[in-house]
Amino acid sequence: LERQSITGHSMGGHGALTLAMGRPGQYRSVSAFSPICNPMGSNWGQKQFTSYLGDDQSLWKPHDASHQMQEVGFDGPVLIDTGTQDQFLDLLKPETLAFAMAKRRQDGHLRMQKGYDHSYFFVSSFMEDHVAFHAEALYAD
Repeated sequence: LERQSITGHSMGGHGALTLAMGRPGQYRSVSAFSPICNPMGSNWGQKQFTSYLGDDQSLWKPHDASHQMQEVGFDGPVLIDTGTQDQFLDLLKPETLAFAMAKRRQDGHLRMQKGYDHSYFFVSSFMEDHVAFHAEALYAD
C-alpha cells in the first residue's frame, strides 16, 4: 500500500487530481482522461458547488483541480489526456490546469489528442500509456 497511483475519466479524473493533491505523499503518480479542470470557473461548476457546499467559495477551493495545482501542486508526475474534439471542452477547461502546472513548474504533461472526443473509445485508445506511466512511477527507486 505504500505504492499507489490514481487515475480517472471526466469527473472521476477531476476526483483523481483533487485527491492526489489533497493527500500529499499518498500517491506516487496521478493521471486523468478529460478531467474537469476548473469547475469554479464555469457556471455549471459554480451551481454544483453552491448546491453541495454552499455560497462560501473558500470551501470550494479544495475541490477545484486548477486551484489545487496553483496552491499545493503534486509531489509526483502528472499525465492528462484530453481530446481536441471533446464536446465538453469548454466545460473541462484544460488550459487552466496547464497554466497552473506551468506556473508551478509541475512535473507532468497535458496532451491534447487530435480528433478524439469524450468517449470510452478515447480512454481505451490511451489507457496503455497511462498504465505504463503509473508503472514507471510505482516501480521507481
